[in-house]
Amino acid sequence: MPKLTTAQAVVATLELNGIDTLFCLPGVQNDSFFDALYDRTNAIRPIHARHEQACAYMALGSAMATGQPSAYAVVPGPGFLNTTAALSTAYAVNAPVLALSGQIAQAMIGRNVGLLHELPDQLAIMRGLTQHAARIPAAAQAPAMVGDAFRRLRSGRRRPVALECAMDTWGRRADVVLPDAATPGDALPLDEDGVDRAVKLLGAAERPLICVGGGAQHAGEALRILAEALDAPVLAVRMGHGALDARHPLAVTAAAGHRFWAEADVVLAVGTRLQSQLMNWGADDSLKIVRVDIDSEELDRQRRPEIGIVGDSALVLAALADRIAAHNRTRTGRLAHVASVKAAADAAFRDRLAPQIAYLDAIRAALPENGILVDELTQMGYVARLAWPTYRPRTFLSPGYQGTLGWGFATSLGVKVAKPDTPVVSINGDGGFLFTAMELATAAQHGIAAVAVVFSDGAFGNVRRIQKQSYAGRTIATELRNPDFVKLAESFGVEAHRVEGPAALGAAVSRALGRGVPVLIDCPVGELPDPWPSIALPRVRPSPR
Repeated sequence: MPKLTTAQAVVATLELNGIDTLFCLPGVQNDSFFDALYDRTNAIRPIHARHEQACAYMALGSAMATGQPSAYAVVPGPGFLNTTAALSTAYAVNAPVLALSGQIAQAMIGRNVGLLHELPDQLAIMRGLTQHAARIPAAAQAPAMVGDAFRRLRSGRRRPVALECAMDTWGRRADVVLPDAATPGDALPLDEDGVDRAVKLLGAAERPLICVGGGAQHAGEALRILAEALDAPVLAVRMGHGALDARHPLAVTAAAGHRFWAEADVVLAVGTRLQSQLMNWGADDSLKIVRVDIDSEELDRQRRPEIGIVGDSALVLAALADRIAAHNRTRTGRLAHVASVKAAADAAFRDRLAPQIAYLDAIRAALPENGILVDELTQMGYVARLAWPTYRPRTFLSPGYQGTLGWGFATSLGVKVAKPDTPVVSINGDGGFLFTAMELATAAQHGIAAVAVVFSDGAFGNVRRIQKQSYAGRTIATELRNPDFVKLAESFGVEAHRVEGPAALGAAVSRALGRGVPVLIDCPVGELPDPWPSIALPRVRPSPR
């Protein structure tokens, strides 16, 4: 039984659980932790950023791109608070992120004496943004507590976890028992009865529709087999993009999915909140919903389903696909109907949003099919939710319902660190990009070869449009004074180019992806068509009686 410091025990358990990169920013409350990390940098690579928010965004990008736990480490107080936008986004998109924070001296916690970085109750803030948060009290308990964090990160709904440790606890030694292996997640049994009832309802449906969210990202093959058996269109909105290849005849956009929702008699919802469908599109008594979710609380949060199944989506869909033949009906003409509705709906929004789609099509043509796009709260990002063809799981990354402006660039750096051989492009507005533009230095220092496209229009364009349309042109606090983005990037040692028009952008992205270095592309644009009529789609089913 070795004598280890708390910090050494934590670092050893991180390494055992597959953490090979730690996104971090050091400081006095974590000095002993970083001293322990120094001895293991052959196994855990520290990627230090210029702001704590970027540490957390990079960890978020890593977790979203791989589906595996990632970790970041920062000082307490303002250091930890700087990461909370990213942490709340990880909570929103169900990303397995471990937040490690220092603390003031253990005996001083909660006494409000005014020590450096002291908060009234940091642990309470952590608990409000994660599925679990705890304080490591001593070296002997550290391996079990870190191991439990990874168990939670690998079990059920994979939301973030946070651990804090007092500055004087990091360096204390004790006899420590290290685990022999990584801590596995908890297995969920298959709901046999739920599957049997669901397969009968789905098999009897005349006009089935499948809706998928982020919880279906690892269930693609079973999803495809089941969809083809049912001749059911598959609607993916934001977090579900890529669960089924967008080129598949049954893959539909939100615009087409809205029309299928209006006519569906049975909906299979897999790993999705169904928030926009239930709250905005409507649900009546004639619509039967089967929900598959790993979180039991999600099943009837908005509306009680006809059948609710708690379980891993890949296992449940595989069981449904295996059993559907015995109960399935023939749906003559269904595939032709899906193709017709899909073509009409897509043509309508592509016509309305032609300028944005031209740029997105240019990037899509330049980005290999395994390439990852990180979207943003920007004009191109809003349209990408509808129009970006996603071919593989975890290759369209979005901040989900949190709508985290400014997340994209820093998150894309974490994606590239986790997937160094995969092309990565972020699309940014000029407003959001400057939230983390200083991380150009991080990209240059660590050789993170992500490509950042900045669409610059000199404004918070979405807000400005709303002010013009809804408030008689009374624009306020929306105009932006930008730097020269090319010179800014070059001052950090990052290659940069300015282009105009979709064709030039596509060519620039293609060249940049071949360079193997960080690249920024500034693409000035004018005012663009309003995407919201194509996104905020109206109710198509009456309220239930």
